[in-house]
Amino acid sequence: MDTRIKFLYLSEPDMIKAGVKNMDQCVEAMEDLLVTLNKGDYVMAGVNHNSHGAQVIFPDDPQFEGMPKNADDRRFMAMPAYLGGKYQMAGMKWYGSNCENKASGLPRSILMMMLNDKDTGAPLALMSANLVSCYRTGAIPGVGAKYLAGKDSETVTIIGPGVMGRTCLLAFLSVCPKITTVKVKGRGQRSLHAFEEFVKKECPQIQQVIVCDSMEEAVKDSDIICVTSTAPVKEIDFPYIAEDWVKKGALICLPSAARFDDDFLINRCKKVVDNYKLYEAWAEEFPYPSYEMVQIIGSKFTDYLHEGRIQREDIVDIADIINKKHPGRESDDEIIVYSVGGMPVEDIAWGGTVYRNALKEGIGVELPLWDQPDMA
Repeated sequence: MDTRIKFLYLSEPDMIKAGVKNMDQCVEAMEDLLVTLNKGDYVMAGVNHNSHGAQVIFPDDPQFEGMPKNADDRRFMAMPAYLGGKYQMAGMKWYGSNCENKASGLPRSILMMMLNDKDTGAPLALMSANLVSCYRTGAIPGVGAKYLAGKDSETVTIIGPGVMGRTCLLAFLSVCPKITTVKVKGRGQRSLHAFEEFVKKECPQIQQVIVCDSMEEAVKDSDIICVTSTAPVKEIDFPYIAEDWVKKGALICLPSAARFDDDFLINRCKKVVDNYKLYEAWAEEFPYPSYEMVQIIGSKFTDYLHEGRIQREDIVDIADIINKKHPGRESDDEIIVYSVGGMPVEDIAWGGTVYRNALKEGIGVELPLWDQPDMA
C-alpha cells in the first residue's frame, strides 16, 4: 500500500497567483455555496451542525503571568466544517485576533486554513487565509446585491472603510454595473485615505468618492448601504440608521452590527439572511437576547421571533430567493435588510476553489507529511 501523504503549502503570494482576489469568481462560488447550504449538504460544528465555530476569549483579569488580557477582538477561534456539493471537502480556519496588531502594521486577525480529505482526514493544503476570508466575506453581500438591489443602483455607502468595506465594494461592483458613486464614513483620516487610494487603484468604475461626516449624510440617497465597521460592546452604541434617512428601494447589507428602530425592522422592511440555520444555532448558543452578543442583525430577527413580534416566515433565506422559492425584491420602493453572518463553509468553498486553481497552475510548495506513518 502507498501510505505516503503530502500536502500543498500556499503562502499569501501563492494565493494571489492562484486567483484569491478574483471577485467575479468568488461571487459565483458563494452563490453556489448558498444553494448547497439550502440543500443541507454540509456540516458545521456543534450538535446542531450549524455553529459558527469555537473561540477562546481571555479573562478580564488573568490570574497567571503571561496570560493575555481580554480586549477588543482579542481571541483565538477555530471554524471547522465539511462542505459537499462540488467541493466534497473538510477543513478548518484558525486564527488569532488582536486590535493592537494594527499598531505594528499587522492585520487585526492573522488567519490560516487547512483543507482535508473528507474520508481519510489527510491534509490537502495549508494556506494563508486572510484574503480567502475577506474576499468570501465581501462576496456574500455581492450575492445579496445581485438578487436584492435595485436594477439601476448607482450609489453605494460603505460605513467602515477597512478591508471588509473594500471587498464588499468590489463585490457590489461585480454585480451592479451602473454603480458610479461611493459614499464612505470612517473614524480616522488614515483609513479614509487608504480607502480612497484603494478605490482609485482597484475600482475604475467609480467616478466619485464622497467622504461623509455623519451617518445621516452617508445613508441618504444611497441605493446600497453596507455597514462593515467594528461594533461596540453594547447595542445602544451600535451605529444608528433612522428609517427616514433610507432611500425607498434601498438594500441594507450588514456583515457588521447596526441599530434601527424596532417598528421599522418589524413592520416595514424585508428581512433576508444568508443561512437561517446559522441564526438558529446562535439563538441556542447565546441566551436571549442574543443580538448584542452576536452583533449580526439576523440575531435581532431571531430575538423578535422569540418575543413573538414576527413569524418564522418573515425571515427569508437568500437561497430560497436564488432558487425562486420565495420572491426577492417585490417593488421598487421595498427596503431590504440583508444579514451576513460569516460561516466556515464559505472559507472551504473559496479556499477549495483557489486550491484547485493552484493545483492546475502548479502554484505552491509541496510538503511531505510522511512516507509511512510511524504508528498505524
